[in-house]
Amino acid sequence: MRKTLSLIGVVGMLAAVSTQSFAATEFQKEHPRRAEVNQRLDKQDKRIHQEVKEGKMSKPEAKKLHKEDHQIRKEERAMASQNGGHITKLEQKTLNQQENGVSKQIGK
Repeated sequence: MRKTLSLIGVVGMLAAVSTQSFAATEFQKEHPRRAEVNQRLDKQDKRIHQEVKEGKMSKPEAKKLHKEDHQIRKEERAMASQNGGHITKLEQKTLNQQENGVSKQIGK
């Protein structure tokens, strides 16, 4: 009986910890600085697709820009993993500058 109660207690604590971890992960995923960077990347992706659709950009050019955006997204994820799920203001500024470089290449 005592072992059963101990096991139930341990399972209960693990459930509480995993729920808290899940909640923290979800919050951090939607951290305002991360959300802003990722929203910009999504918009740029749509702009690139639109340029190709309208014949204003070749597929090889689009592929190059998508690759640059993918690299920025990987960098954002790496930064967030080092900072407890969020990015610092300086990191956000750095990522935004990189996004600005890609954005200027869209619609030339």
